[in-house]
Amino acid sequence: MPWTLPELMLTTAVPQPALPPGFAGEPKWDGFRPLVSVDANRVVLRSRRGSDLGPAFPEILAGTGRLPHQTALDGELVVWDAAGRLAFEQLQTARPVRRRGGERVASALRGVRCHTAVRD
Repeated sequence: MPWTLPELMLTTAVPQPALPPGFAGEPKWDGFRPLVSVDANRVVLRSRRGSDLGPAFPEILAGTGRLPHQTALDGELVVWDAAGRLAFEQLQTARPVRRRGGERVASALRGVRCHTAVRD
């Protein structure tokens, strides 16, 4: 039976987090929020709104293709600059661009190396 990814849990901004004992927060990642699913050796990378991100980020598809069947991951697509800081502007340039004739050029072909930070 085919399965689908669960809906994302979105964050809510608060002025000061009140974390109960034993809880931890995570930093704000400066990237795109993808969902990755592996089902019957087919990897799907989609945005939180459902857009197919796979053609734009083939390096992410290749890296997640070894995950077991029926795996679902929630994470953030990010790019680090040479100093090790998150570089959202480089990630924005990693989006596919159209050339004459409608051809799209993926991020890996334009020299932008994207990574996925996976949430637990």
